[in-house]
Amino acid sequence: MSAVYSEPGAAGPGAARPRRLLHALTGVGPWLAFGLILAFLALFLLIPVGLVVYTAFINETGALTIGHFANFFAQSVFRESFFNSLVVSLASVFFASLIAVPLAYLTVRFEFRGALLIQTLGVLPLIMPPFVGAVALQLIFGRNGSVNLLLNEYLGFTVPIMDGLVGVTFVESIHYFPFILLNLVASMRNIDGAMEESALNLGARGWRLFRRVIFPLAMPGYLAGAALVFVKVFDDLGTPLVMGVTNMLAPQAYLRITSVGIDDPLGYVISVIMIAFSILALWMAARVMKGKDYATLQKGGSSLQRRRLSAWESVLAYGWIGLILLVTLAPHIGILLMSFSKVWSFSVLPDAYTLEHYATVFTDSKQMIGNTLLYCFIAAGLDVVIGTAIAYLILRTQLPARRWLDYLASAALAIPGLVLAIGYLRMFKGVNLPFTDTPVVTTWVLIMLAYAVRRLPYALRSCMAALQQVHVSLEEAAQSLGASRLSTIRRIMVPLMMGGILAGFVTSFITAAVELSATILLASAQSQAPISYGIYLYMQSISGRGPGAALGVLAVVVVGLGTYFSHRFVERSRTTVQAKQG
Repeated sequence: MSAVYSEPGAAGPGAARPRRLLHALTGVGPWLAFGLILAFLALFLLIPVGLVVYTAFINETGALTIGHFANFFAQSVFRESFFNSLVVSLASVFFASLIAVPLAYLTVRFEFRGALLIQTLGVLPLIMPPFVGAVALQLIFGRNGSVNLLLNEYLGFTVPIMDGLVGVTFVESIHYFPFILLNLVASMRNIDGAMEESALNLGARGWRLFRRVIFPLAMPGYLAGAALVFVKVFDDLGTPLVMGVTNMLAPQAYLRITSVGIDDPLGYVISVIMIAFSILALWMAARVMKGKDYATLQKGGSSLQRRRLSAWESVLAYGWIGLILLVTLAPHIGILLMSFSKVWSFSVLPDAYTLEHYATVFTDSKQMIGNTLLYCFIAAGLDVVIGTAIAYLILRTQLPARRWLDYLASAALAIPGLVLAIGYLRMFKGVNLPFTDTPVVTTWVLIMLAYAVRRLPYALRSCMAALQQVHVSLEEAAQSLGASRLSTIRRIMVPLMMGGILAGFVTSFITAAVELSATILLASAQSQAPISYGIYLYMQSISGRGPGAALGVLAVVVVGLGTYFSHRFVERSRTTVQAKQG
């Protein structure tokens, strides 16, 4: 129960809160923070995206038109690209579901050793950029890859799984299925065990029990993960480019802007379509659940009862899980082998090994590593500062329209990095840095800002969750002892929120470190290139794939270590807080 203090001369305990709320409404600080954040979001998110949309609907004279869209659908290459992107995205959701749903159900519903390890390994694909994994998978599953060489030698046939759109679907499914897995596991763990017991008493068993009871109750988690997979695949640029597939929307937008020019209207039409389908996917996921109740009656009740597998069921379960993990971890194995391989061509494994690729990376790519650390550190720092400020304004003030800051910041999830980069190039075209002749579009500042804007929703969610766990009575106590609002934030709130703030910082940092779609347009010189762009450049040639793989391994190590230490710090902070409360 919150502690309420009475100021001298107040009529009673209830007078304190109206006075604080009045101060929240009239204080200069909250309004100033609100204005600065709104200006940032408007300048680096709303206006660039608005320019992209506006440009798609105007002609050469500035008059409104839908002629560019008619021109888009009149050309077969664009119709084909639109259809291919839609099919690949839907197919990726389907195959990602085939991987994630059984994996989630088996590890939550049944008792067997290694369930936690399996779930942990199942998330590993997320720490590797999909375009890096695509190169490794070509060496393993390509026409002359390890698997097809073995199949041809012993069985006399090959499986062209890495060709064209099928290959893109394969790579995307393997990389993004953890979004469904994580959300589905969380949803299944929250299902009330009484629901399952009632179904069992009524005769539901096996597939019928799963189809009619368990999966429908876990539908919110599944739809959230499936919508994310669709959006990520639909907007992905790096994987199709690395695999030489250009008949999809994102590669076509990139090619139109880089080959025809920044004024090409069809590039903006494609961008608008990408935004529309990203928003549509997220809206449909919410719409499907609207009006349906997925809540359980016993919040503190037991979850799904785990049951033991029989001997033959254990063999099947372990066999299926082993096969899935072997395939999903193949990119990590392949990129590691490639980074050490001297020669790997038309052979199951590399013919010779070397450390030269790592020496090349540390010699030639030190600036790329430094650029990545600089851009991501500043971007993540901006994200947690803005995220903490938005969380405070929403949860601790009564400013009108404060919720719009949350809506605007979260909207960045639906904006592809490629679209944001196009918006920046359009918005800052012909603009120079103050007091210099240097064009803004040739600086690294736009790369950093794109990282910050696109990763802001991640930091915001972490900061919101952290502040929700800080009881308002702690701030009230500090203010009753004479502490100013700023002092209370600095000495009370921020230290108590530090676990969530660090989690948001690390999440923003590690996801920005492997960003390619915005980087590939905004990096105007190789001296500005971060690791992700360096990997892409290396992978363009056969001779560069070894150093590119070594750089990819370093990126995975950085992301993995960042994730690990973030979790360790958060758990340690949580344990410390619980110990103090005890």
